[in-house]
Amino acid sequence: MTDTAPELSDAPDARRFRSLFLSDVHLGTKGCQADLLLDFLKFHDADTIYLVGDIVDGWRLRAGWYWPQSHNDVVQKLLRKGRKGARIVYLPGNHDEFLRDYYGSHFGGIEVVETAIHDAADGRRYLVIHGDVFDVVVRHAKWLAFLGDGAYTFALGVNTYLNWVRRKLGFPYWSLSQWAKLKVKNAVNFIGRFEEAVANEARRHKVDGVICGHIHHATMHDSFGVEYVNCGDWVESCTAIVEHEDGRFELIDWARQTRARLSTPLMLERPKVAA
Repeated sequence: MTDTAPELSDAPDARRFRSLFLSDVHLGTKGCQADLLLDFLKFHDADTIYLVGDIVDGWRLRAGWYWPQSHNDVVQKLLRKGRKGARIVYLPGNHDEFLRDYYGSHFGGIEVVETAIHDAADGRRYLVIHGDVFDVVVRHAKWLAFLGDGAYTFALGVNTYLNWVRRKLGFPYWSLSQWAKLKVKNAVNFIGRFEEAVANEARRHKVDGVICGHIHHATMHDSFGVEYVNCGDWVESCTAIVEHEDGRFELIDWARQTRARLSTPLMLERPKVAA
């Protein structure tokens, strides 16, 4: 990384951060919210960008090729940020595991690594890892993981139709799969076990916290004695983690911010309904 700061984004009012963490974009799938990610990247820049796994979905691409222009635009936008001075670190996940054969390599300025230790501005240290190695299903029963991936893809398809109807009726976006994940007892228990396992790995590395992805559940807490930070995803929630210049971390829910921005004029114009 050069001593000079990266140039500003193509948006004059772009926010600048010390670090940016993105995970679970799933380029190559119909569920990927590439347009929202492009919009986010237009308004957010960072000295270091961590791609925390499952950026490209090799599982889906092997089953059937799907790569619209917007997905190519995401790749080009990230490469452009790298050319303008940002350091980009790619930590492959289980869906882009084909890149795990290239640890230590550089592609267009993007570093491919297994794990990373991020030194925050305030002196705290964080283990950065995708997290699938702590998912028992992925590690020991890959066929079950593929089955679950197919069911998840089906749920996203239902979600697309459901939200088309909701938009026609004037209702905001709502994620069926995300709702189910937080309501089904087994899913909630899995999230808790995963978070605890990843937190234990951070303690084993003697660091202050962990930044991961994999389970598509964006959150920040210290319930297990270290800071647990999950980037979320760009399929359902459209979230990212940023580090400010003072070392403070922030979870940005870009889908919620976009909905609020777009719905405000509509809400002002909508007539009141008598009780």
